[in-house]
Amino acid sequence: MPMSKSNAMSADGHVARKRFGQNFLHDPGLISRIIGLIDPRPGDRLVEIGPGQAALTEPLIRSAGHVHAIEIDRDLCVRLRDRFSDAELSVEQQDVLRLDFQRLSEQLGGPVRIVGNLPYNISTPILFHLLEAAQCIVDQHVMLQKEVVDRMVAPHGSKIYGRLSVILQARYRMVRCLAVPPGAFLPAPKVDSAVIRMVPLPISEIQVQDWPIFSAVVAMAFSQRRKMLRNTLAAYVDCVDWTALGIAPTQRAEELSVRQFIDLANAVASIPAPLKGGQGIETGAP
Repeated sequence: MPMSKSNAMSADGHVARKRFGQNFLHDPGLISRIIGLIDPRPGDRLVEIGPGQAALTEPLIRSAGHVHAIEIDRDLCVRLRDRFSDAELSVEQQDVLRLDFQRLSEQLGGPVRIVGNLPYNISTPILFHLLEAAQCIVDQHVMLQKEVVDRMVAPHGSKIYGRLSVILQARYRMVRCLAVPPGAFLPAPKVDSAVIRMVPLPISEIQVQDWPIFSAVVAMAFSQRRKMLRNTLAAYVDCVDWTALGIAPTQRAEELSVRQFIDLANAVASIPAPLKGGQGIETGAP
């Protein structure tokens, strides 16, 4: 987003870098409310993505005692290390999309709590990257563009219900917690923001049998929103018992609930390999 030096420079002289999607939270009242939502406790294994100028980091440390921070900006890493002791803050200079959260969880001694004001230009890739490590995450309190949060929690039948909604709702319980206006940041973004709480479902409640196939089926179904499932999933029309699923192949993707998508993907996953071969499902990370 365009910015001038006058609104991009913070009080300590750091210039927000557009390529890192930097917008620094500075509103004390909102910071206090966000900390209240997170409710950090002593002993929590807190991992903060993009601590920036420590608006959340400092109160998190006061409550929990220690934070492990992931920051890509070298200059900010130096400032953070100078400001806090090693006992208070561990700073890992790293691209969050390259971070192995399973390894980090093992390093810190157990499941972690994720906190972050996510850079809006890569927020969706970060969400999917975290999803792959959901089994070692207690909860996530993240700030995102409000439009993205609205899509994450959208119900089926909504115009904004889509791939992001289905995949995340199949793995998390999510609650939109707090609206954040542009003026709460420096520099101020041109969009509204929101904080969302994401709690991974217990393994016993996960109904998806094959995540790569589930992700692929959902992506294919929403690839052309106006088309019926018999077109977007044409390769599987004759392989799936639509009646047993309670789904009509004439329906469109936005009409299916998350549970119906799970049942459909599970049915595709159960198709014998000789019938499934060459059908076009590309299995990979969501």
